[in-house]
Amino acid sequence: MDVMTTLAAEEALNPLWAPGWVFGVVPLAIFFVLGFVVFTYRDVANRHSNKSDKGHGGHH
Repeated sequence: MDVMTTLAAEEALNPLWAPGWVFGVVPLAIFFVLGFVVFTYRDVANRHSNKSDKGHGGHH
Protein backbone atom coordinates (compact mmCIF):
# COMPACT_ATOMS: atom_id res chain seq x y z
CA MET A 1 0.00 0.00 0.00
CA ASP A 2 1.50 3.31 -0.99
CA VAL A 3 1.42 6.61 0.88
CA MET A 4 -1.34 8.26 -1.20
CA THR A 5 -3.72 5.35 -0.69
CA THR A 6 -3.09 5.47 3.05
CA LEU A 7 -3.67 9.24 3.17
CA ALA A 8 -6.88 8.93 1.15
CA ALA A 9 -8.14 6.19 3.48
CA GLU A 10 -7.34 8.29 6.57
CA GLU A 11 -9.12 11.32 5.14
CA ALA A 12 -12.22 9.27 4.40
CA LEU A 13 -12.30 8.01 7.98
CA ASN A 14 -11.82 11.48 9.51
CA PRO A 15 -13.52 14.08 7.31
CA LEU A 16 -13.25 17.77 8.18
CA TRP A 17 -16.26 19.28 9.91
CA ALA A 18 -16.09 22.41 7.75
CA PRO A 19 -14.75 23.43 4.32
CA GLY A 20 -11.07 24.28 4.23
CA TRP A 21 -11.56 28.05 3.82
CA VAL A 22 -13.36 28.23 7.18
CA PHE A 23 -10.11 27.43 8.98
CA GLY A 24 -8.64 30.66 7.62
CA VAL A 25 -11.66 32.96 7.77
CA VAL A 26 -12.72 32.21 11.37
CA PRO A 27 -9.35 33.11 12.99
CA LEU A 28 -9.15 36.20 10.78
CA ALA A 29 -12.63 37.31 11.88
CA ILE A 30 -11.74 36.70 15.54
CA PHE A 31 -8.57 38.74 15.07
CA PHE A 32 -10.55 41.68 13.65
CA VAL A 33 -13.19 41.50 16.40
CA LEU A 34 -10.53 41.52 19.11
CA GLY A 35 -8.75 44.35 17.31
CA PHE A 36 -11.99 46.34 17.33
CA VAL A 37 -12.41 45.71 21.06
CA VAL A 38 -8.88 46.97 21.73
CA PHE A 39 -9.50 49.98 19.47
CA THR A 40 -12.63 50.96 21.41
CA TYR A 41 -10.59 51.18 24.62
CA ARG A 42 -7.98 53.55 23.20
CA ASP A 43 -7.32 56.74 25.15
CA VAL A 44 -9.61 55.66 28.01
CA ALA A 45 -7.21 56.94 30.68
CA ASN A 46 -7.38 60.46 29.23
CA ARG A 47 -11.17 60.59 29.57
CA HIS A 48 -10.83 60.91 33.33
CA SER A 49 -9.50 64.36 34.13
CA ASN A 50 -8.51 63.48 37.70
CA LYS A 51 -6.22 60.70 36.42
CA SER A 52 -4.31 62.75 33.84
CA ASP A 53 -2.28 65.95 34.02
CA LYS A 54 -2.50 66.71 30.30
CA GLY A 55 -3.71 70.23 29.64
CA HIS A 56 -4.39 71.03 33.30
CA GLY A 57 -1.26 73.01 34.06
CA GLY A 58 0.10 70.35 36.38
CA HIS A 59 -2.83 70.35 38.83
CA HIS A 60 -3.59 67.04 40.47
